[in-house]
Amino acid sequence: MSSFEQFHIDFYQSNYTIEDQEEGCNSYGSDKNPCESRKRQAEEQPAGGGFVPSDMLLSPQQSYSGSILQPACSPNAPSQLGYVDGFDEEPPLLEELGINFEHIWQKTLTVLNPMKPADGSIMNETDLAGPMVFCLALGATLLMAGKVHFGYVYGMSAIGCLAMHALLNLMSVSGVSHGCVASVLGYCLLPMVLLSSAAVLFSLQGTPGTVLALFIIGWCSLSASKIFTSALAMEGQQLLIAYPCALLYGLFALLTVF
Repeated sequence: MSSFEQFHIDFYQSNYTIEDQEEGCNSYGSDKNPCESRKRQAEEQPAGGGFVPSDMLLSPQQSYSGSILQPACSPNAPSQLGYVDGFDEEPPLLEELGINFEHIWQKTLTVLNPMKPADGSIMNETDLAGPMVFCLALGATLLMAGKVHFGYVYGMSAIGCLAMHALLNLMSVSGVSHGCVASVLGYCLLPMVLLSSAAVLFSLQGTPGTVLALFIIGWCSLSASKIFTSALAMEGQQLLIAYPCALLYGLFALLTVF
C-alpha cells in the first residue's frame, strides 16, 4: 500500500510552476508577445462572449434613455402608422359585394311602373341580390299555397336566362352579359310574386284567376322588354323582345295557377 502511494505522488509531481510560464512569456519581445496579445484580446471582449456589432455599441457621450416596456424609437426607423389607417380606406362590405340598395329600389319602382322610363346605366348592372330575393319569395308563396316548386322556379329561371341571352345577343349590336339578363328577368318577376300571394288567399282556377294571370304576364313582359330596350339601345324592337318574355313568364303563371 505504501508503494502505491509513493507511485501516486511521484506520478503527479512536477517542477513546472506558474512563475515559470510568466517568465517564459516575458522572455519574448514586447512587440511579438503572444501572451500579452491574448490577455489584451480577453480584456477587450465583452463579458457575454458574443459578437457585438460596432453600430450597437454606445459611445461614452451617449446614454440609453429608453425603458424595457417603452423602448426608444429611432428617427430612422420606418413608421408603422400606415397600417392602422389602411382599414379606414377600405370600401364597405356591401359595396365590395356589389349591393346598392338605392339601385335596387329604383329597379323595383321601374318594374312596378311599366310606363316609367328606365335608366339604362342602372339597368345594365349585374345585380343578383334583388332577383334572388324575388325567386325565394315566389317559392315561399307557392309553398304557402301548398305547392313545393322551388326546383321548377330555379330550373325555368336558368333555362329562360340562357335562351334570352342567346336571343338578345342575336338582336342587339353591343351584346349583353348573362348577369344582366338574369338581373332584369329576376326583377321583373316581382308581379308574379303578387300573383302567387293572391293564390294563397283564393283559388285562381277560374275566369277571374285567368284574367288576373294574363294581366300579370303582360305586366312582367312589358317591364322586361322596356328595360332591355333602354339598356341595350334597341329602339323599335320592344314587341319582339316582349313576346319571348311573355312565354317565359307564362310558365311561371302556370305554376302559380295550377
